[in-house]
Amino acid sequence: MNALKSFDLTGKTALVTGAKRGIGRAMAEGLASAGADVVGVSASLAPGSEVEASITGMGRNFTPYACDFSDRAALMALVKQLESDGVKPDILINNAGTIKRKPAAEHPDEWWDEVIEVNLSAQFILSREIGRGMIARGSGKVIFTASLLTFQGGITVPGYSASKGGIGQLTKALANEWAGKGVNVNAIAPGYIATDNTQALQDDTARYNAILERIPQGRWGAPEDFAGPAVFLASSASDYVNGEILTVDGGWMGR
Repeated sequence: MNALKSFDLTGKTALVTGAKRGIGRAMAEGLASAGADVVGVSASLAPGSEVEASITGMGRNFTPYACDFSDRAALMALVKQLESDGVKPDILINNAGTIKRKPAAEHPDEWWDEVIEVNLSAQFILSREIGRGMIARGSGKVIFTASLLTFQGGITVPGYSASKGGIGQLTKALANEWAGKGVNVNAIAPGYIATDNTQALQDDTARYNAILERIPQGRWGAPEDFAGPAVFLASSASDYVNGEILTVDGGWMGR
């Protein structure tokens, strides 16, 4: 057995949502560096993006699609377009997400609905539609982006916390059904990462420092910290891993 070869993704096609920036881009670039061609989907992803230049610069193919994941009709149109274009992903990374911050007693219905739709419902639907083809072929890898709030409640983000808790259970539910059909379903739970989603926390000096003091590794994470975990869960190196929520958090959950 060649352990290093088991991480090789040559000949595979990965569909990555939220691929334009942040963690999604880093995971897309990581998969490409391991040999995968990438289909990127984001709300405003157009040809000629920075992520496309990065991935094609590695000698891999990159195909962009735009989709508003808060719009159910737009999501179903994306699924139909992928089918029409003959896209058959071997790897699905469900990373697209949104967050709305306001105390629960002031949290409006429309914010709750949008966050649940983007972070949970759309991810189930896309997994169901793409997963159907994986099951038929007898192989596939589905990876969700979970969160520390898959395990903890958070503060002033009730919709986000509920959606990420749901992602943890959805990961296990799909793994229970699909593991015996050749499809591995797992999730990656980021800790506190310096991205757009955490900008409000980074701008709050007291909160930023309080978080930093709790992280055993002594630093906030970076998007690049997710390339390796994504390659592991997308490759044959993880063929006996199912229903796992892999925390990438600098040790936060160990405190």
